Amino acid sequence: MERKNFLSGCLALLVALVLTAQAQTKLTGQVVCTVCWTEADRTKVAYGTQADLDCAKTCAEKGISATLAVKDGAAWKLYELEDGTYKKPGKDWLYVMAQQVEITGATRQAGDKQFVKVDALTTRGNANALANQAAEKLIGTEAELALKDLFGAEQRLSSYRGRPVLVNFWATWCGPCVKEMPELVALQNEYAAYGLQVIGATADTTETLKEVRAFIKTAKLNFPVWLGATTQDMAKFGLGPALPGSVLIGRDGKIVAIFNGVITAAEVKKKLEALIAQADKEAKKAAEKQLAQTVDYSSVPS
Repeated sequence: MERKNFLSGCLALLVALVLTAQAQTKLTGQVVCTVCWTEADRTKVAYGTQADLDCAKTCAEKGISATLAVKDGAAWKLYELEDGTYKKPGKDWLYVMAQQVEITGATRQAGDKQFVKVDALTTRGNANALANQAAEKLIGTEAELALKDLFGAEQRLSSYRGRPVLVNFWATWCGPCVKEMPELVALQNEYAAYGLQVIGATADTTETLKEVRAFIKTAKLNFPVWLGATTQDMAKFGLGPALPGSVLIGRDGKIVAIFNGVITAAEVKKKLEALIAQADKEAKKAAEKQLAQTVDYSSVPS
């Protein structure tokens, strides 16, 4: 009888091990805060701003678990993280918050929630960091942006050809975006005489137009604001999905510099000064060529 029970126990353990092995799966996605994720439409607004990270820290202090957001077509599938055999360095998942990771573990469902037990985790980097690696390939290429302004009229980046343009992707709810606005206003003031046009491409839509208009007045913006910018628009310019992000376009319509994250005024000025110097050089060369042609014409005998 004891032998029979022993064999039954062994068989049950074997079946359990087999079922566990079969349940192991690999999921690739972004680690997000369960609560903060729901504060925006993530099919339009990327997760990973400083405001998101601050929210995640507050939630972690309250014991709220993190979630793995896995892209599922045009939508997202969420898996709440559970401790498995993987040993994380701390008591929470803040050290990989907003990063792209690959997780191996068993999944389960309870009610309308999905869970994954973390038995192995490999980081794939921050979404903006990954964008930085690919950004260099886009320097010197052209990219178009077409969005609607505050009055519903379509505006195109290509209509500014012949002028340097600094496109800033932002949103009224993005803390770091709001903080860098005075820098953008100052750049527009300082370089307006050189043809610079700053454009604020906000992730806000017509649904929050009232908030956008109020912010424009409060921040005293001196440049046009376009509505409805998406992560797809940002990707065309080599920007990661997290706001803010800016791109400097030359007079020829080609990308000159890409700034993932908050801009540094000194860095932008350095790029602008280089564009101005290049324009001066080209203008001088054109003037010399025209002068030479004038001399040639005047030397022809009448």
